[in-house]
Amino acid sequence: MIRSLLLAGSAFFFVQPAFAQQAEIPVPSTADEQPQSGTAGSDARPARGGDFHAAPSNDLIVTAPFQRRREDVLSGTSVLSGEALTLALRPSIGDTLTHVAGVSATSFGPNASRPILRGFQGDRVRILTDGIGSFDVSNTSVDHAVAINPLTADRIEVLRGPSALLYGSSAIGGVVNVVDSRIPRSVPDEPIHVEAVAGYGSAANERSISSAVVAPIGSKFVVHVDGSYSKTDDLETGGYILSRERRAEALASGDAEIAALADLKGKLPNSAGRTWEVAGGAAIITDGGNLGISVNHLDSLYGVPVRYALTPGGEAEQVQLDMKQTRADLRAEVNTGGGFLDKVRLRAGYADYQHSELEDTGEVGTTFYAEGIEARLELVQAKRGGWEGAFGGQLLIRDFNVVGEEKFLPKNETQQYGVFTLQSFDFGALRAEAGARYEYSRLSAIADGDLGNPAYARSFDAFSGSLGASYELAPAWRIGLNLSRSERAPSAEELFSRGNHAGTQAFELGDPTLTKEKSWGIEGTLRGKGEGYSFSASVFHNWFDDYIYETQVDPSVCEAVSGGELEFPCFNIRQADARYYGFEVEGSARVFTLGNYTLNVDGLADYVRAKVTHVGDAPRIPPLRMLGGLELQAGSATGRVEVEHVFDQKKLSAFETETDGYTMVNAAVSVKPFGYDSATSISLSANNIFDVVARRHASFLKDFAPLAGRDIRVTARVAF
Repeated sequence: MIRSLLLAGSAFFFVQPAFAQQAEIPVPSTADEQPQSGTAGSDARPARGGDFHAAPSNDLIVTAPFQRRREDVLSGTSVLSGEALTLALRPSIGDTLTHVAGVSATSFGPNASRPILRGFQGDRVRILTDGIGSFDVSNTSVDHAVAINPLTADRIEVLRGPSALLYGSSAIGGVVNVVDSRIPRSVPDEPIHVEAVAGYGSAANERSISSAVVAPIGSKFVVHVDGSYSKTDDLETGGYILSRERRAEALASGDAEIAALADLKGKLPNSAGRTWEVAGGAAIITDGGNLGISVNHLDSLYGVPVRYALTPGGEAEQVQLDMKQTRADLRAEVNTGGGFLDKVRLRAGYADYQHSELEDTGEVGTTFYAEGIEARLELVQAKRGGWEGAFGGQLLIRDFNVVGEEKFLPKNETQQYGVFTLQSFDFGALRAEAGARYEYSRLSAIADGDLGNPAYARSFDAFSGSLGASYELAPAWRIGLNLSRSERAPSAEELFSRGNHAGTQAFELGDPTLTKEKSWGIEGTLRGKGEGYSFSASVFHNWFDDYIYETQVDPSVCEAVSGGELEFPCFNIRQADARYYGFEVEGSARVFTLGNYTLNVDGLADYVRAKVTHVGDAPRIPPLRMLGGLELQAGSATGRVEVEHVFDQKKLSAFETETDGYTMVNAAVSVKPFGYDSATSISLSANNIFDVVARRHASFLKDFAPLAGRDIRVTARVAF
């Protein structure tokens, strides 16, 4: 079905002459921006060689049908770009974003770490590339990496709360949108432009390099080529590999080999990896719009940290994942010239994904296959006074199959079709916004005798909407309130899982009779800025009906359907009422300016609490976190020191253990040797300076895989 849709879509676009008259997408200049703190999610990278190289201001949010100022988005938002993004780069998108307010990570080793937003993960968070999904299977299991390479990102936007629902019912927790330049947006004003980033990190002996070349061919055609490569050895940690509870368990085992694991320190076994990627893109850009395509291939081989068996006779698997994805993207925009519509935009993507799980003998144990297509059409209304808006449609089709000894899902297909609208009204001091989305989902499982699954299909109609307003209390200070109602259809994994899954150390048993997950939400915001300071705060509360969760149950529940002995504890997908609530606060202020020197202070704090009614605390919820920094700017040089404290997590589900808090101290120096207006920079950072042992409570592997110890990083960015 996917291939038929691709052929039909290709024929459609090649016979549409309107796309030959497309316009340059305007990109706002940042030349007048002033440097701000890195923690507040802002960066003042200047324009590089003209409008083509200008980065969008971090006061603008591009993850929307039309650009909006950050203070006008009625929910928590963050932007990472420029020097802040360069310093934050890590092998995974999750670890790259961990200093953003409201964001944690699954941390399944250094190479498979997916973002967690407001305590939500998996199918409640959408990860996008320029508005289109990542086409991987990272939502299926925490040991599956996201098929997005942070080295290629120009800008990462994080939307938390109701604004993200425009991108699908599965975005109830939020959206992470990685924006790159593979499909050129405008014609360069120079014959050729080259950018390169190279880095080294000591904790994993990490070596990485990426480069991109953009060149115009004539006055309306632009080509782009990029490539990247990174390699890491086993990660050096700050101390014991096993947590305190697991060391005690190992010593009490009565087995000498198992007891010896209690002394395991330093390098995290089987955590090395390497990734390479190549891509090419091209676009036709005229006064009436633009049409562009890109193709990329991503190849990654990485190890999954060992989850040691601490009872005699148990087995510890040492697995590597060999991941490959080939992806094609299309972006088009037509400026209609006025009337009711201002622009018509189309984004579409297709990907063929697979990864094989390799045993320590080199044999393939299990292979995951996914083929997907996603398309999004946006019709942007012409602005009329204080009213602007957009509406559109979206489709997503995914074919998914698992083959091998750890097959825990039958072959299945997911189809989603949605329509949406976002309308914004500016009445001066008062601004209002309304959004709505309808989504039809059909999930089909093919009969599978090995799993005992019959052929089964479910369909769902999901309605989501939000209504909000903000009021200007004083110049540049706004208070806002947003109400939302959302519905989410269960995923194929939640419906059809039935088998042993080594990645989560569980026999996962889905429930094909699940109903829609529904929630009401309320969020309050306060944002302000002035000469030398900025502040942002969000408080949120969500009430769920039929919340879908996983819990450990008696083994007999899984034995009844397994047809044999269980390799792991039995975890069943169930539904109950639940609630999530919490807050995010961040801000920065200029302490003083003396000559060429400016000292800024910044900080953030975030917290989330989640409870399942009549069950208890929800599992793997990040605890309270606070981070503060001092940043000294002196012309083309910047120095920064920050302290992050993550508190203990003692609010646990029945099958969890406590996680100790930790305090990390980091420092960084960045220099632009050719002046502040240059895009060439060199950065030196020291992370976890005191080599503390740190574990993220949200990680399935927290008791077996601590975070990186002391890590000295050098990063150079060059552009000409």
